[in-house]
Amino acid sequence: MTDYMTMTASSPPTRSTAIKLYDESGFEGMRRAGRLAAEILDALVPHVAPGVTTGELDDIVRRLTIEGGGVPATMGYRGYTHSCCISINNVICHGIPGDRELKDGDILNIDVTPQVDGWHGDSSRMYIAGEPSIKARRLVEVTYECLMLGIEQAKPGNHLGDIGHVIQSHAEKHRYGVVRDFCGHGLGRVFHDSPEVVHVGRPGTGPELKPGMFFTIEPMINIGKPGVRLLDDGWTAVTRDRSLSAQFEHSIGITETGCEIFTKSPRGLDCPPYL
Repeated sequence: MTDYMTMTASSPPTRSTAIKLYDESGFEGMRRAGRLAAEILDALVPHVAPGVTTGELDDIVRRLTIEGGGVPATMGYRGYTHSCCISINNVICHGIPGDRELKDGDILNIDVTPQVDGWHGDSSRMYIAGEPSIKARRLVEVTYECLMLGIEQAKPGNHLGDIGHVIQSHAEKHRYGVVRDFCGHGLGRVFHDSPEVVHVGRPGTGPELKPGMFFTIEPMINIGKPGVRLLDDGWTAVTRDRSLSAQFEHSIGITETGCEIFTKSPRGLDCPPYL
């Protein structure tokens, strides 16, 4: 049986196994944090190009987060020392920024989480440096479709299994693999909270969705098999078969009639190509 707990603005930001249900003050907080996350991802578009290093992109994220009145939630999180994660080509997630220069045709996911007044705006998008291959572009397109199909299922009375089912079905229709080792998560005033949002599943299973729930949907889709290998740095996850991987992520809140996307691009730059 799933436990739920009602949260107010004065509730302590503690992680728990119970799923938190937030009031309107929570929605207001998540709108501010999600808006900043989306604005940062929008601002990165002209900077993603061959020759640019992932460290330079990380510097931009840090500067824009601070200028926007937030702090990067990833800095200091379990010893992590960067403002975002940047995952290129066969890196599934948690790629560490550094001296790596982008090459023509690279696809990359940039994952940001500004914390604004205690609220976390967690979002990621795919970017393309130069001209990608046809198979890379198609993977990016299908992964975004998986995210939005999952979001369509995010409404009161449905279950987390409904979200996972449509994502899995769409990806596997294209013979792609859906990563099981990482998942979406609850968030709000806690960075990673209950529930876990797995991107595979059966309809009608898992916790029921109720108004006030906040969580991320962030499918990681591989051209090949879903297997994952963790590198020696303890963070970087790559495809076991070295195939390309893509990911998109939104933070959402369940409303009385559906859901609200907190991290939607104000400029309409939700999926490449970003014209």
